[in-house]
Amino acid sequence: MEKETLQQREKRILSYWQTENVFEKSIENRKNRDSFVFYEGPPTANGLPHVGHALGRTVKDVVARYKTMQGFLVERKAGWDTHGLPVELGVEKQLGISGKQEIEKYGIEPFIQKCKESVFTYEKIWRSFTEQLGYWVDMDHPYVTLDNSYIESVWHILSKVHKDRLLYKGHRVSPYCPSCQTSLSSHEVAQGYKDVKDLSATVKFRRVDSNEIFLGWTTTPWTLPANVALAMHPDLTYVKAQLDGEVFIVAKSLVFTVLGENATILSEHQGAEFAQVAYKPPFDYIAVEHGHVVVMAEYVTETSGTGIVHIAPAHGEDDYQTVKEHGLSFINVVDLRGCYTNEITDLAGRFVKDCDVDVIKLLAASNLLFHKEKYEHSYPHCWRCDSPLLYYATDSWFIQMSALKEQLLANNNTVTWYPDHIKEGRFGKFLENVVDWNISRNRYWGTPLNVWVCTDCGHEEAPESIAALSLLAQQPLPDDLHKPYIDDVVCTCPQCHATMRRTPEVIDVWFDSGSMPFAQHHYPFEQEAFQKQFPADVVIEGIDQTRGFFYSLLAVSTLYKGQAPYKNVLSLGHVLDEHGQKMSKSKGNALDPIDLINSYGADALRWALLVDSSPWNPKRFSTKIVQEAKSKLLDTLENTFSFYQLYAGIDQFTFDAAQQGTPILLDKWVLARLHTTIAKVTTHMDDYQFTQGCREIAKLMDDVSNWYVRRSRQRFWASGFSEDKRAAFNTLHTVLSEVCKLLAPFTPFIAEHIYMQLHNESVHLQDYPTADAACINVKLEEEMTTIVKIVELGRSIRNAKNLKVKQPLAELIIASAQNLSNYNRIIQEELNIKQIQWLPSTEAFVETHFKLNFKTAGAAFGKHVNAVKSYVETMATEDKNTLLCEGQLTVQLDEQSLTLEHAHLLTESTVKDGYELAEDGKLQVLLYTHLTDSLIAEGHVRDFIRFVQDQRKQLNYPIEKYIDMQIACSSQQQMILQQFEALLRANILVQDIQFVASLNNAFCYTFAQEELQVSLSLN
Repeated sequence: MEKETLQQREKRILSYWQTENVFEKSIENRKNRDSFVFYEGPPTANGLPHVGHALGRTVKDVVARYKTMQGFLVERKAGWDTHGLPVELGVEKQLGISGKQEIEKYGIEPFIQKCKESVFTYEKIWRSFTEQLGYWVDMDHPYVTLDNSYIESVWHILSKVHKDRLLYKGHRVSPYCPSCQTSLSSHEVAQGYKDVKDLSATVKFRRVDSNEIFLGWTTTPWTLPANVALAMHPDLTYVKAQLDGEVFIVAKSLVFTVLGENATILSEHQGAEFAQVAYKPPFDYIAVEHGHVVVMAEYVTETSGTGIVHIAPAHGEDDYQTVKEHGLSFINVVDLRGCYTNEITDLAGRFVKDCDVDVIKLLAASNLLFHKEKYEHSYPHCWRCDSPLLYYATDSWFIQMSALKEQLLANNNTVTWYPDHIKEGRFGKFLENVVDWNISRNRYWGTPLNVWVCTDCGHEEAPESIAALSLLAQQPLPDDLHKPYIDDVVCTCPQCHATMRRTPEVIDVWFDSGSMPFAQHHYPFEQEAFQKQFPADVVIEGIDQTRGFFYSLLAVSTLYKGQAPYKNVLSLGHVLDEHGQKMSKSKGNALDPIDLINSYGADALRWALLVDSSPWNPKRFSTKIVQEAKSKLLDTLENTFSFYQLYAGIDQFTFDAAQQGTPILLDKWVLARLHTTIAKVTTHMDDYQFTQGCREIAKLMDDVSNWYVRRSRQRFWASGFSEDKRAAFNTLHTVLSEVCKLLAPFTPFIAEHIYMQLHNESVHLQDYPTADAACINVKLEEEMTTIVKIVELGRSIRNAKNLKVKQPLAELIIASAQNLSNYNRIIQEELNIKQIQWLPSTEAFVETHFKLNFKTAGAAFGKHVNAVKSYVETMATEDKNTLLCEGQLTVQLDEQSLTLEHAHLLTESTVKDGYELAEDGKLQVLLYTHLTDSLIAEGHVRDFIRFVQDQRKQLNYPIEKYIDMQIACSSQQQMILQQFEALLRANILVQDIQFVASLNNAFCYTFAQEELQVSLSLN
């Protein structure tokens, strides 16, 4: 039968899970157990999944599967983020329109319908990707942010915020996207900073009452046409300084930085002396009724610029407050598209961020430009459309988060963050500087802000439910709560009985997301599910959600419930390309996770994402890493299982826990390794240290495959069915079963594939392994680690001398403080050695010579260095051994007690003829590499055995069947083969060996430097 491909296997397992409802059963089996609560951050289904989503979904699935196997009830509700500008922008692109004006021309109602239709554009791809990845989450009953039930819960939260007097409308300067034509919240701004090069300008502002010039500095030259004032600090010292016949006013500490060394200081002044001094503005496009005077402001500093700040009230929060405080005029020369208005005749209709150079040219033409320079700085860009943001004075609704700062910090203090530095760092600092949440958006597709305002008395109502709105409404409510339908709902003012109309804004989509702990269960209108699912034990998303989803959850929960909505936060790092660059389709360096699954399987992708580096670190990722993950772990596991399956089939072995056979030291060792690994993995997983857990399993599988199975082959190959063979089968069956359970959360497909064949049950319905202390044997593990090191040292000598392992050698000498001669057989078989000696040291075979390392010794011993040199050259053998064993030696020289260390010496070793030395710390091995005729002959025979086994494979002879062998060779070759016939029969299942004069159609092989012919046939 043709072998099943990896892709066929994973499809078969997916089908099995679906047909047998394994996911549902895994939850149902724990329905009476304690809950482990997990929140799914909602993706937007109008975009395609990328490798970052694969990482997030893998980690979420690992946690949920692990906790389920530990016995917890882990319900997993999927969610879809369906509102917001990303959806609107996608529809605009689809319709070939751009901007609010064109949307309104197209029609708000048909535009909303298009938005609603578009949100699930890629829902089938997302569902397929999620299933292919093996991520178990309930996608049949998701929460959807556009549903009326979800919106009603959000309204209930906002109603409470309004009742608590934390929701207010204000005219303030906010970050504003001219492309999207809406303001942003501070945590949205925090997601979109980029390093850019902009122009700064030092501008001349001439006093009205004299020829003196204030030098004002700005990093936004485009705001200069809107200048209303200059700000100086009242307590800073300023100077009047002369340069090239002009008198300039700047901060004293900056005078030479700004004016250079040739400036002459004429006088010093306190900033307060310049209060209300009038100046001539750089541009006269707008008549300012109250302004163009110097005002005092405490925020002005002398750390950069000139110590004098240009004030444009529409484009900076400090500027806006300064103008209000001093009763100056408010002017704005930029429209909602970010373009200059018609008053700015030279630049009308142009996008302001493109006009810095033009503004500077206009200043230069009027002799008002003192200096310009490019500087690199971090500037906010829209996280949705990538346009540079402006700071723009608009009317917006705000939630007074600043009033909850201490409670936010206290709630965050109850949370454990991974990695932990984000708690006090990136996230904690953001909370310490929290500003009021700009909650409203002047857009169309979103949860409508549930505030109705009386047109007469200004009274506000924020209904907490659909029923509460119905009581206020003058007509039946629409079936759809979105714009434009909800805008038609007119209410009656309970204060003055006049008409109330809804404020037209929708809310920030992040408030939707932050409301998910409540709205996904339609809380408080439905209570039971929420009570079991709040707060979350863990929330897992990318690090870019620190000020997005993570903050929104905390902010909404603090507003609504006064507590943190989660106990643990896992903040995952970005997945980068192999060169450390951000992946993007435009760069051509993006990896498609679905392509990776189709090529290498979901298990390989999942394992690669976890074992390579901790999930919170930025992760350099490539196809090669996925390939290596497949070969190093998955192929090793599959090959090990195939070995077991092959010989279990030959011997018709059936596992019986009651019949253990007669375990040998190797069996006890591998079971000790297994249970030590179980203990370590459990500790790591309980602390969300996935990478460490993965690496422990990988090390165990390497030991099982490359040591236990390799060392046990002869036991499986042996004829008959001894108690030793039973122990080997039972042990390997047990190890494979427990490894499948260990791996089930990480690589669910191969774990299911193997466990099902071993037990005819789903591994995902089992409990996670627990370590059996009775099986753990630290001493045995340490001893076997030493034996493996000895074998590795012996192999390193063989490789260096080009001696194949098939070539037997006479002797191995091991210098170790511990005599482990009971392991001699293992070492002999691994290194093909006839005899082993264990000695306390190699002094009889190795002569060590020390020379002083003057680079290190000179600094350590100073004037005593020559005395130390003389001592080293005549050092006694006993002292040499002490230094070699202990790493240091205290000696008395020049009436001083000096400590001589390895680092102070250069070591040369002379090894006895015929021996080669290799060492690892205090462990030393000497391999005798001289070859006798007998050893050479045996080497030829062992290589011949390898050749015969290879031919058996080529002939597809069953491995359990005996063969007959005919050999045509010289008398010398025949003598050697007959001499080692017992070795041949011990390694080849051969019944009859015949030596003949010649053969036709035989295999040719060079044996002992002569060619022989061999013919094989089944017995």
